[in-house]
Amino acid sequence: MDTKPFASRLSENAVTVTRVADRQWHALEDDLVVGRGHALHRPDGRLFVSIDAWQDVAFDRLAGVMVAELPAPLYTVVDEADAELTAGWRRAGFTVRRREWEYAVPTDPRVTGLAEVLPPSGVTIVPAGQADEGLLREVDRAIRDEVEATAGWWQSMPAEVMPRTGGDTLVDPTKYAVAAEPDRYLGLIRVVTAIRPRIGLVAVRAGEQRRGVARALLTHALTTAHRSGFPTAWTEVHESNHAATALFEGVGARPVSSNLELVR
Repeated sequence: MDTKPFASRLSENAVTVTRVADRQWHALEDDLVVGRGHALHRPDGRLFVSIDAWQDVAFDRLAGVMVAELPAPLYTVVDEADAELTAGWRRAGFTVRRREWEYAVPTDPRVTGLAEVLPPSGVTIVPAGQADEGLLREVDRAIRDEVEATAGWWQSMPAEVMPRTGGDTLVDPTKYAVAAEPDRYLGLIRVVTAIRPRIGLVAVRAGEQRRGVARALLTHALTTAHRSGFPTAWTEVHESNHAATALFEGVGARPVSSNLELVR
């Protein structure tokens, strides 16, 4: 059975593109929608585009109109395994800017080797939901400023970020566990559990790195997930983040997929 009903009759001349709302377009053939395009500003100000089309003709026509009407640079994110979608964006002049790996992370201490890991001397782990919000925001801002001054926060963090309002940098203060000294926090880890635990962020102040703080935070998060009945957690790591890669692969995490961020 033919699973692509438009394949035999779509042609470049038959497809027209119409803007249907602010930064939204439809590709039409005989008044039938055969593709949709959308553009969205991320919190860092970059403009990301997406296209859902059933045929190359519709995709290419949408991409051409969007590229012509939107200001450069434009960005998009694709599953690297989706060769057809990646090829479509390449035809539109997009090139690979970076790669991000998704890891499956075991939680069982017998697998991770974290059963005997303790925080550094003088450091305690404060579980999620128990952190002082003021100190949490202070360490979050300090770490972001440190990263921004070097690699750049938005350049080194995962591409799929949640929009936030009012300049707030915390997704949900109750989702963060922290590594604490008596008067300040040294690092944090954010885990959000829906169907499965997702480790969205592990970060430590620059002056406190290489002391085992991140490893202690990861130990706490994975142990908590294991006790809650989850055999696996998930995370995304920018391929250039060698420290994070070493941290997760060191506990037996394995890459299961990758995303590409493309730019034009």
